[in-house]
Amino acid sequence: IEQPTFPKITEMCVKMIRRVNDEEGIKKLVNETFQKLWFTPTPHHDKEAMTRKILNITDVVAACRDTGYDWFEQLLQNLLKSEEDASYKPVKKACTQLVDNLVEHILKYEESLSDSDNKGVNSGRLVACITTLFLFSKIRPQLMVKHAMTMQPYLTTKCSTQNDFMVICNVAKILELVVPLMEHPSETFLATIEEDLMKLIIKYGMTVVQHCVSCLGAVVNKVTQNYKFVWACFNRYYGALSKLKNQHQEDPNSTILTANKPALLRSLFTVGALCRHFDFDQEDFKGNSKVNIKDKVLELLMYFTKHSDEEVQTKAIIGLGFAFIQHPSLMFEQEVKTLYNSILSDKNCSVNLKIQVLKNLQTYLQEEDTRMQQADRDWKKVAKQEDLKEMGDISSGMSSSIMQLYLKQVLEAFFHNQSSVRHFALNVIALTLNQGLIHPVQCVPYLIAMGTDPEPSMRNKADQQLVEIDKKYAGFIHMKAVAGMKMSYQVQQAINSCPKDPVRGFRHDESSSALCSHLYSMIRGNRQHRRAFLISLLNLFDDTAKTEVNMLLYIADNLACFPYQTQEEPLFIMHHIDITLSVSGSNLLQSFKESMVKDKKKERKPSSDEETESDSNSGSGSESEEEASKPRRLRKRVDSDSDSDEENDINAVMKCLPENSAPLIEFANVSQGILLLLMLKQHLKNLCGFSDSKIQKYSPSESAKVYDKAINRKTGVHFHPKQTLDFLRSDMANSKITEEVKRSIVKQYLD
Repeated sequence: IEQPTFPKITEMCVKMIRRVNDEEGIKKLVNETFQKLWFTPTPHHDKEAMTRKILNITDVVAACRDTGYDWFEQLLQNLLKSEEDASYKPVKKACTQLVDNLVEHILKYEESLSDSDNKGVNSGRLVACITTLFLFSKIRPQLMVKHAMTMQPYLTTKCSTQNDFMVICNVAKILELVVPLMEHPSETFLATIEEDLMKLIIKYGMTVVQHCVSCLGAVVNKVTQNYKFVWACFNRYYGALSKLKNQHQEDPNSTILTANKPALLRSLFTVGALCRHFDFDQEDFKGNSKVNIKDKVLELLMYFTKHSDEEVQTKAIIGLGFAFIQHPSLMFEQEVKTLYNSILSDKNCSVNLKIQVLKNLQTYLQEEDTRMQQADRDWKKVAKQEDLKEMGDISSGMSSSIMQLYLKQVLEAFFHNQSSVRHFALNVIALTLNQGLIHPVQCVPYLIAMGTDPEPSMRNKADQQLVEIDKKYAGFIHMKAVAGMKMSYQVQQAINSCPKDPVRGFRHDESSSALCSHLYSMIRGNRQHRRAFLISLLNLFDDTAKTEVNMLLYIADNLACFPYQTQEEPLFIMHHIDITLSVSGSNLLQSFKESMVKDKKKERKPSSDEETESDSNSGSGSESEEEASKPRRLRKRVDSDSDSDEENDINAVMKCLPENSAPLIEFANVSQGILLLLMLKQHLKNLCGFSDSKIQKYSPSESAKVYDKAINRKTGVHFHPKQTLDFLRSDMANSKITEEVKRSIVKQYLD
């Protein structure tokens, strides 16, 4: 392979490897391809082949820096699992070779970093190599045990660039996994690691602190038991927080507090991070003291969540999230419930605070999942005969109770105009569902709604959750489909950046596909479910349903653009539109006629007796009704496309309009549903090329096979209900009644 072709190979590898979780056939191909490409042992003498392999792997890892490395972990797990019971293990051998050679390459890059010309390139390569080693350590930490001492000095890297920080973070993550597996490591080595980590915790920012405290947790809790060392660090930051709290209580506007803000932010974060990895209520830390450390930490952090500075509030909430991982029971405290739920449900609350609360819940669930998986693995090693399920239930019971407390507010966060808020809310719900912590039926409408999100990654994630639910619980999707569509309209309303523009129900791209097309494709396979769903949607257009006009437009858009496959589907809709029109349409025209009078000049406000009399006569063939029915007889002239005839019709009806304009606005509002159905029927007729006779002949009771033919869709047919769009854009429902508005309503009636 020539050097210049590397970028192309990297690009191809990235595209292929991302499909490692695809359907079985593709998954098998991906595994086989990369087993041959990367995970087949290389002959020891062929250094060139090994170098090519190392460069290719690290290039792919570097290319995926922003999208995550789940694919690598999945691929490695798949391949190692496939040879678990085999006597010859080529993948394991190849991994050992790769790890050993990656370490060699790191040492080479380290040497060449003194060469200023290639500093940037080699620094990037160094990061890619160490990241790749971390990924191997995550799946098989034993491979790195013999290299731990080689990695330790990288903790003292001088940080001047982003790459330097990434080196430190990845080395800390590697040592966290590897040091506990070392047999009899030297005390000097361990003491050096502890001191290096402590220096980094004190000196650098959030990301470094987080990874170094995590590494320190593994080294101290599992190997050195050097609790006094950690206790001293904790007291340093806890003491600083207590002092700053007292100063703030004495004088919230003190200039000392402003000057000490960086120290306050660092203390809030570090106290939380230390509480995540160490239980300071153990005797090993606090000795015989009766003070409850976790409650004291909660009190301190909660105090700063009420601070006037949003940055301080955010750091305090981050600290709380860390503490809750060690002590989940704190999330049941009333003040914590009030804090979390008020931040999530308050529409005026800062987006950053909402995101942080959702991130806290996400991290807690991820950590809980990791903890349970590890406990399962440990349990299996110790005693296969024990009841594993019982062991897991204690922990999952706590998670389930916690998520029940916050579920409603997390789901409601889907209706936020900021995509980042929706993103984290969806992550929390996906984790909750994957861990089986709640009954999925309550999430179905919200997931249907999120399936209409403008961002493909989010709607794919929501759709995937629906597919999983449908596999386990048949019928749940259908049961909540209409509620889901209504909720998707609410999501679209929240996202709509221009409130004056009506919310539409199709994608504004080349496909013009319905926003709820995935929902329809899940339901359409079952004829009974499909028909019930379509009838429920069409019933919303009935004047008695009192559905708001924009929602009707949204549903009509979806019905116009659903991915219909057989002729039966649109024909069934058109058949039911005719039924709805024959009842609702006739009632609507009749109510409009009844509101009209013979001559506006003669109209006056009647007394109550006269009103009763006129009501009793409304059904008789009075002159007033004869006059009102005129426009109906004039309809032939409207069809002749003569403008003057249409004007005559409009003028004839205008003379009969009552003084009280409320019935007019009511008619204009209610008639939108009827107009949309008329337009929808015409659109489906044009789209599918149906003749009037075919539509008339259709009967829903006929055998399914008769209309099983595939639809021959016409291209360039778009659904554009102009009258309804004009009605919404002009906000006619709230308009002042002018002559122009009256003429518009009369035209609507004649149409």
